[in-house]
Amino acid sequence: MIEHSCWHPVAQAMDLGTAPLGVTLLGQRLVLWRGGDGGHLQAWDDRCPHRGASLSLGCVRAGPDGAQLECAYHGWRFGAGGQVVSVPALPGFVPPAAHRATAYAVAESYGLLWVCLQPDADAAAPAAAIPAIPAIPAFAAELDGRLRKVNCGPYLVATSAPRIVENFLDMAHFGFVHEHWLGSREHTAIADYTVVATPTGLLATGCKAWQPRSSVHAEGGADVEYTYEVNAPYTAILTKIPDASSVALQDFRESIALFICPLTPETSQVWFRLAMNDFDSPEAKLQAFQHTIFTQDQPVLESQRPRCLPIGDNAPVRELHSAADRSATAYRRYLRERGITFGTC
Repeated sequence: MIEHSCWHPVAQAMDLGTAPLGVTLLGQRLVLWRGGDGGHLQAWDDRCPHRGASLSLGCVRAGPDGAQLECAYHGWRFGAGGQVVSVPALPGFVPPAAHRATAYAVAESYGLLWVCLQPDADAAAPAAAIPAIPAIPAFAAELDGRLRKVNCGPYLVATSAPRIVENFLDMAHFGFVHEHWLGSREHTAIADYTVVATPTGLLATGCKAWQPRSSVHAEGGADVEYTYEVNAPYTAILTKIPDASSVALQDFRESIALFICPLTPETSQVWFRLAMNDFDSPEAKLQAFQHTIFTQDQPVLESQRPRCLPIGDNAPVRELHSAADRSATAYRRYLRERGITFGTC
């Protein structure tokens, strides 16, 4: 699947301590671990190649050449890259190179741990045999030192990752799902906006909505200009700039990244990363506003049938579209063109 060549967030970085951490990605169980000294980050199949026990039940031990992961079943130890380095039942045995756990590329970014399910070039096949891994999806606001970064989540959501992305791109639900917050029943018309394809997805500009409370700092209703970007199958970013007279902070703007881990075709784990020029409010206050908005979305998302996004020629249903859905139809087209099948039907 093409999804295996993409980066996906699987856990918050702060959740990985000295013990192994079991996670799920694209229906596959993984174990994350690193040395107690914060050493090299590892992501492997959560399965001991000896007898199939979960390596996440094990523990991290110190070894002569660095930290090792010890299986809880028979004590087999694995070094960085997945190589078996010790079999306690056979003290004199030197494990051959083929005795190893399956390792994958893993990285830390945006306060999250990301995994790509292509084999790790440093630990498995020769580099020439492994396709190049693209960069972790960009979040331009991350580089802006004037903006404070705050993570929200995770949220476990009983629907597919594409359904969540499509909802994130949608403004027409504001006056109904987020009435008195992001929208009003008296202001539901969606003005024309532009969507263009990009090398990594799509960009929607000129998106405007009237909102009674556009942010935690809003002091009244305001017209808000949105820009939406999709730069990976399960990642989207919005940037919004409200009318300056409607907020207490000078030059207020915010950018919000939606990062999704597709657990199964119909279940997802969601994080949001906020970038705001507010360094004074408690972190909990900023998170509470985002929490309110998403928990208004969540029951609607989980009610949609089918849970997988129907984009294929043989989809079980045909959904209707309007001109207000331009970003959604562009997103569906992008998924079809990329051959994304996990979470679609």
